[in-house]
Amino acid sequence: MTDAINWQKSSFSGADNNQSCIELAPIDGEIKMRESDDPDVIVTTSIDKLRAFVLGVKAGEFDHLIA
Repeated sequence: MTDAINWQKSSFSGADNNQSCIELAPIDGEIKMRESDDPDVIVTTSIDKLRAFVLGVKAGEFDHLIA
């Protein structure tokens, strides 16, 4: 299943041999996510929920989790 999906990763992830990144793929109006070092585990979310999460990250709402 994962081979047929066109996964995208951030340009911040570096070269193709860098296996430490999150990959995303839009499928049928939803977003699939996986870690490149564990590609068989796939999480599905909605576009709206991912948008809200990204906006929250940009606003610093989760900074306390990594401080």
